[in-house]
Amino acid sequence: MLKRFDGPRGQVHRLRHESVVLKGNLPGDPHVRDVLVYTPPGYDPSARYPLLVDLIGYTGSGASHTNWKPFGLNLPERLDMLLADGHIGPMIVALPDCFTAYGGNQYIDSSAVGPYMTYLCEEIVPFVEAQFSILPGARGVFGKSSGGYGAMVHGMLRPDVWNAIASHSGDAYWEWLFLPGMPRLLNRLRKVDFDAARLLKILHEKEKLSGGDVEVLMTLGMAAHYDPDPTAPLGFQLPVEPVTGRLREDRWANWLKWDTARMVEEHGDNLRKLKGFYLDCGDRDQYNIQWGTRMIDQSLTRQGIAHVWQEFEDDHSDVDYRMNISLPWLWKTLTR
Repeated sequence: MLKRFDGPRGQVHRLRHESVVLKGNLPGDPHVRDVLVYTPPGYDPSARYPLLVDLIGYTGSGASHTNWKPFGLNLPERLDMLLADGHIGPMIVALPDCFTAYGGNQYIDSSAVGPYMTYLCEEIVPFVEAQFSILPGARGVFGKSSGGYGAMVHGMLRPDVWNAIASHSGDAYWEWLFLPGMPRLLNRLRKVDFDAARLLKILHEKEKLSGGDVEVLMTLGMAAHYDPDPTAPLGFQLPVEPVTGRLREDRWANWLKWDTARMVEEHGDNLRKLKGFYLDCGDRDQYNIQWGTRMIDQSLTRQGIAHVWQEFEDDHSDVDYRMNISLPWLWKTLTR
């Protein structure tokens, strides 16, 4: 469906931030990055506004959500439309850049990738709040896919920073999500004598990455996030044996510590500190995330933690329209 919005427009500010914690990160990714910040139409520095931070899915960066979209709305346009229609009040939204050599981010701290949870919570949030007028106690974090995963993990581990979280198709239940990709990674590694550094170099030097290339890069990135090991060549371990593909139970255990379907059982007390928890997922998600999302919903219900869970008829792709539900929910939750 063709969508246009011709009402009052907010402004997207491009700020430059120099990180202390990302300096010297192992992959060599930049520590000086742009942070895009949306302010609503009629922004008044003497007023106070809720702050949202948008975490982008894997292979994306903050600027991705400001791009022109065919037959759709980018995030600033969507915010303008929802505001003009009365579904939300004025908010400030930060879109940080957390792109890495592995093609994306899970928004946690890892010695093999970088301390991105610390970066967001201890650097980006204070940086934005020093330049814009933010309502105290009204910080929300939201995202889709890896961004939804990041929102959930931040809610579980950093309720001192965030007041509400919203996850769209956020990563959950590693057995269905990540194990199916391991044989395909091993088939690629076999062609380079199981040298992960060589494979990574080949992928970086390609003029065009195929869908299979992106999946392999992402699987390497997940290992870098979930099982960092400073003694390993690239600073992380794989959870499978190279020749046989047999699961390395001790290494896999390190991955499972970061599985949101399991983490929710351990961090209920932190989630109770939030003003709200929203999660949804398509009923035919091609990455099998709906199963883990159902587990999270059941665990939250069992623990008596108030939350909103919705399963909708769709898959994992092009579901930004779900923000028409989560953004008004975040606005009401943060300002009530």
